[in-house]
Amino acid sequence: MRRRQFFALGLGLAACASGCAGAGGGAHGLGPVGVVPGGERWAPVAQALYRTLRRAGYPATGTGGTTTVTVTGLPALAAAELNDQRPMHVATTPLARLTGNVEVLVVPANSRLRDFDAFAAHLLAQPERTYLAGGPLGEPDHLLFGLVAQGLGVDVRKIDYTGYPGAQEVAAAMQGGKVAAATGRLRDWRARLDSGRIRPLAVSSAARVPGIDAPTLLECGVRVDFADWCAVVGPAAMDGERRGAAVRMMEDATRSAPWHEACRNGGWEAIPLSGDDFATWLATESARTRRVLRELGMLDTPSTTYRG
Repeated sequence: MRRRQFFALGLGLAACASGCAGAGGGAHGLGPVGVVPGGERWAPVAQALYRTLRRAGYPATGTGGTTTVTVTGLPALAAAELNDQRPMHVATTPLARLTGNVEVLVVPANSRLRDFDAFAAHLLAQPERTYLAGGPLGEPDHLLFGLVAQGLGVDVRKIDYTGYPGAQEVAAAMQGGKVAAATGRLRDWRARLDSGRIRPLAVSSAARVPGIDAPTLLECGVRVDFADWCAVVGPAAMDGERRGAAVRMMEDATRSAPWHEACRNGGWEAIPLSGDDFATWLATESARTRRVLRELGMLDTPSTTYRG
């Protein structure tokens, strides 16, 4: 497997190390609520959540507060595993899942791989000669290919994946004949799909996506339901009473009309899950990510190189 352009991310949860100093007071017992992004990629969602909380009457701020919550996501979870840090569900207090981006598996318009079955057959027969691409190594696009390979029974360490900074570079490699298939966020590939320059083979969601003529991976026989998700977490030291209040606050926000409007405007799919259900899901997601990273040869292997 070629290891190109892996950008090791920090967990992006430094803000969670501060947070709950004292009972605070104020509305709902949380005091001023600081909503901060765990990295630049999550800033738009954090800003939308901040505005939603303000409209719902919560004393939210865009910086730290008596209670500070952090908007983060799957790349940070994977980075924690790769950098031998505590898993996200242990290093933080899970509060709620917020949004997700559906991923799509695409090929050039003139590809001989006419459908997912043809792609699967080629990958099974020649994993090292089915040239795959997407975002940086260890991030969602790479993880998805690993999960697909697992689901098909392919030797995951044999897949040939190249990571690129973004969809534009992946598209250029595809047009140049360097890439047989790619994965990426559907929102990043919409224009090229609409133009007919590329074709979709499958989407990663549990249900089909309106306007995209492609089956789900589940329909194709691959037991994978996957999204590049985003969530909100609190500091690890959050006590039960404050956690309960924060979870209720997130439920109020994510059920509201302004939040659903923000998701539509941002092009995000609302995938709410909160409290204990979210904490259980996050632990399962951590375990799934750890397994696929290990099978991709990125954990427990001294040859792995990280460039950040």
